[in-house]
Amino acid sequence: MKCLICNNRTYLFLIKKHFKDEYNDMINQFKEFHYYKCIDCGFTVSKTHIEMSTEQWIKLNHDFHHYIENNPAPINQPPYLEQAMVINILSKCGILNVKDSIDYAGGYGTLSRILKEFHNIQVPVFDPYINVNNSEIIYLEKCNLKTYSVLINSALFEHLFTRESFNEINSLIENNGCMILHTVVCENIPKDENWFYFEPPVHCAFHTNKSMDLLMAQWGFISSIYIPVAKIWVLFKYEPHNLKNIIINLNQQFQKEIFIYKKGFVDFWKGF
Repeated sequence: MKCLICNNRTYLFLIKKHFKDEYNDMINQFKEFHYYKCIDCGFTVSKTHIEMSTEQWIKLNHDFHHYIENNPAPINQPPYLEQAMVINILSKCGILNVKDSIDYAGGYGTLSRILKEFHNIQVPVFDPYINVNNSEIIYLEKCNLKTYSVLINSALFEHLFTRESFNEINSLIENNGCMILHTVVCENIPKDENWFYFEPPVHCAFHTNKSMDLLMAQWGFISSIYIPVAKIWVLFKYEPHNLKNIIINLNQQFQKEIFIYKKGFVDFWKGF
């Protein structure tokens, strides 16, 4: 099997046989999950997920997200509050054009609701599996998607197991646009069946600093900022005017390094 990111050879890296008890009904048809790792960039993907039928994958997503919605406490959710705050700050600084944005695969619209209610920012949501009847949220059909200045994907990249799925996201971003990305990216994927990011059964792709840097370069992104408090990257295809100085000034105002700027991909996480 070839790596989805760099097309190099992969090898069987890990076999996971046990998940938390609450997931047993979702995965009882799968006895074990096989994860393959790239020999070069380290990107790791579940071959078990790749070989699922469309019906199996849709059902697994439905069952898992229904469980999250009704049992929120045990799940390690993204820091939506901090993400909304950061998006608002960067919008006010002229870095993000949130008037032309989308929350791609936004699930039940948590981030969109927070942005609307507390920051007066309306971001429509697209999700192929979920559509909630809520007047606060604008849900888009796939046929109505266009290209956007800002594409948000929070907790999505760990759910994609084909190169076509990744490329579809990039195709929706303007040539001078940016992507707001939340996922786990580390220096090396741990060879540990109990690693927390292997646990949710819908997680099937695991990214390293090298694989993400390669992917961003392939897509034409030139620079990025990382915000640890919100656990998001903002990746730029066309760098906003004076971006580096804006970031320096923001950090000075907050008297803390809230924003980290770098040409290329900010390789913030070196391990766990």
